Amino acid sequence: MEVAVHTTTQGADLISGLLIELGSAGTQIADRADIPDPGSPGAYWEMYDEKLLEGMPEDVVVKGWLEGGENRAETLALLRARLNALQAEQAKSPLPMGTLALEVREVRDADWAESWKQYYKPFRVGKALVVKPTWENYDAQAGDVIIQLDPGMAFGTGTHETTSMCLELLEKHLTPGMRVMDVGTGSGILAIAAARLGTGSVLAIDIDPDAVKVAKENVELNGVADVVKVVCGDLVKGEAMACDLAVANIVADAICMLAAPLTRHLLPGGIFLCSGIIQEREQDVLDAAGKAGYTLVERAAQGEWVALCLRTGR
Repeated sequence: MEVAVHTTTQGADLISGLLIELGSAGTQIADRADIPDPGSPGAYWEMYDEKLLEGMPEDVVVKGWLEGGENRAETLALLRARLNALQAEQAKSPLPMGTLALEVREVRDADWAESWKQYYKPFRVGKALVVKPTWENYDAQAGDVIIQLDPGMAFGTGTHETTSMCLELLEKHLTPGMRVMDVGTGSGILAIAAARLGTGSVLAIDIDPDAVKVAKENVELNGVADVVKVVCGDLVKGEAMACDLAVANIVADAICMLAAPLTRHLLPGGIFLCSGIIQEREQDVLDAAGKAGYTLVERAAQGEWVALCLRTGR
């Protein structure tokens, strides 16, 4: 599929790097600023088609091409999550990023929005968790903790390294009765896993209304609506809840931004599980966590991704 992100001259390189990080072999940047003014010194205007500017967008558009397969929907949802995080950070960032509007165009005839499902099968994560798509049958084994899921366009099918590491850490560090907060819940998979593992209550938060809708549907599907509350909101702006464990499978910048505010919600000795961290940004997250008073309990890595288990020192 071809994806196009609307941004600014200043934000083009960042968006280009993001698309390459998500698997695009290269990118194309359409920026009017790259076309010289015909009256400027040294402008070789004769090298350019005079109609070139007519077909160019008013803002800057960065295009990339992402492959299909079993992670197709997951990759697109991760891109949306990254763009949402960048949009939320614009107010505090000196770097203007523009609208960050996303366009997706199929470059093949197949309708991937449905065809990707043929690659999404039940699979096991950790010791007992089993993620089962709603359209697949599965013969449960003794001790299985089954999560039924229809992720739609929300991030979190469980197949991506960032999500699977969170599930494994959640299974390892959650104890029955804990109060849990899931920041950036996406499809709701982590909140549902926490509920199925025996948590006392879960507050699942996302800034994306579409993700909230999907998460609520999946919570109902799994019969855990009495345990999991899904809300559309921003933790920084103040959803009030004291919790024993918080989990966030988002991006490094957002984790750095949330580390300090989250300590107001975590009880003394509380656990913060965070993923969505590319290896190159791991130290940035550790530095922000250290300043906020966390200590590192455990580190997990799969491919180029890192997940951390942190503990508050209060």
